[in-house]
Amino acid sequence: MKRLFALWYARNLEFVRDRASLSWNLAFPLLLIFGFAFAFGNGQPDQYRVGVISQSIAKIADKDSFTNFSEIKHIEFISYDNQKSALEKLKQHQLDLVIAPSIDKYWINQQSAKGYLIEKILLSEVKSPIQQGQVDSEPIRYVDWVLPGIIGMNMMFSGLFGIGYVIVRYRKNGVLKRLKATPLSSLEFISAQILSRLFIQLSTSLFIAVSCIHILDLKMNGSYLLLFLMMFCGSLSLISVGLMMASRSSSEEFAGGILNLVSWPMMFLSGVWFSIDNAHPALQTLAQLLPLTHLVSGLRDIMLESANLTTLLPNIFTLLLITSCCIAISAYRFSWGEQ
Repeated sequence: MKRLFALWYARNLEFVRDRASLSWNLAFPLLLIFGFAFAFGNGQPDQYRVGVISQSIAKIADKDSFTNFSEIKHIEFISYDNQKSALEKLKQHQLDLVIAPSIDKYWINQQSAKGYLIEKILLSEVKSPIQQGQVDSEPIRYVDWVLPGIIGMNMMFSGLFGIGYVIVRYRKNGVLKRLKATPLSSLEFISAQILSRLFIQLSTSLFIAVSCIHILDLKMNGSYLLLFLMMFCGSLSLISVGLMMASRSSSEEFAGGILNLVSWPMMFLSGVWFSIDNAHPALQTLAQLLPLTHLVSGLRDIMLESANLTTLLPNIFTLLLITSCCIAISAYRFSWGEQ
């Protein structure tokens, strides 16, 4: 019993003395909870989501035809700069209705049950003539919509933790110091780690995607070649972020805290499980800086919307830009030994 107590005491003392890991264990959950309270703490979510084209939400009530409709409870109005973007959201069942008050017109998705109900509410409240527009799309199940998000999330954890912990363990065990004595440069070492993790990550992700698509009969409307290209760019970006996080850390606990700080916000702000159109505008802006956002968006566009290369170029460019910056920082800050 004394030996057991001595080991228990020694391990706890080691953890408490590691101020970095202790701080992360205390601070990270608080940061996460406060962050989500700030992002999604607006009370009970609204039942219907209505897109408003090229007009401030506050000005809907100025149009006599839409005054009563704008005052109905449990409807969330979301402003869009252009009609195409709003109608794409409507096709994907992320909006229940789209209205253009300036031209007295609205659009519904014929395949949406909630769209049918919100249209009835709209027509009962709008007394003046209003033109109807329709969009048609195949019914998109939630499992079809969430599959790209799950694939992206799996790639994120593999890229961040699969390489971050390895680098930190090598540094802690002195492996990196021995490698430093060889002609190997930090850029060569980092490149080898990237290529190894890239091969593993792409192989497993493609297997998961193809298996789910064919066994569960999930949607795959686009090109497998573009799917591979998007996975390749996303993997590079996420792996490079993991490398940057572990470029100097020598504590596995501290590295775990840093990687969690990066991965959890990405998992919830990148559209993996749900759309963040109703999140705080500042967080929507932050989401566009996260590599997982562009990876999931690209995968979803390919699988559900048959996106072509031109459509995917903004996402691909952003992922490659993040990759370049993170690799450059990793090579510059890389440490072979403990700090």
